[in-house]
Amino acid sequence: MSTATAVAEKPAAMEIGDGVMVAKKDEAIYVKGRRDWMQYRELGVTQGSAGRIRAQVTSSSQGLSEPTGWHVHLCEGQLVYMLTGWVDLEFAGGKVVRVGAGDSIYIPGNTPHNEIATSDSFELLEVSVPADMGTKPCDPPA
Repeated sequence: MSTATAVAEKPAAMEIGDGVMVAKKDEAIYVKGRRDWMQYRELGVTQGSAGRIRAQVTSSSQGLSEPTGWHVHLCEGQLVYMLTGWVDLEFAGGKVVRVGAGDSIYIPGNTPHNEIATSDSFELLEVSVPADMGTKPCDPPA
C-alpha cells in the first residue's frame, strides 16, 4: 500500500473563480491510488482546498481477492460513502461491518482496520482530511 497520494499530471477540475472548483465527469482525471486494479477519480477538492481535503470517486470492476491486511491511515479522518456495491471492514474486537450502497462510514485517523471482502464491482466516494492520506500496515488489534 502506498504512503503518499499521487498527483494528477493536469488539473483535476476547473477553477471558476474564488476557489470554486468544478469537476466534470466527462472530463474525469484519474490518479494513481493504493491498489492497481481500482480507478481513482480526483474531484478537484485537493487543489481547491490547497491540500486540506481530498475527495475522489473510487471504482472497481473486480472484487477484493484477499483481505488487504491490517492497516491505519495517517490522517485526521476518512469518510466513505458507498455509491454502488459493498465492502466488508473488520475492526478491533472482531467487529465486522458491511457498508453497502447508500451507507457511509467515518474512520478516525490511525484506527486499525482490515478490508476483508467486497462485491464484484463497486463505486464509492471517499473524503479525507488532509488530502495527503498515508497508509501504514499495522499489527491486528488485540
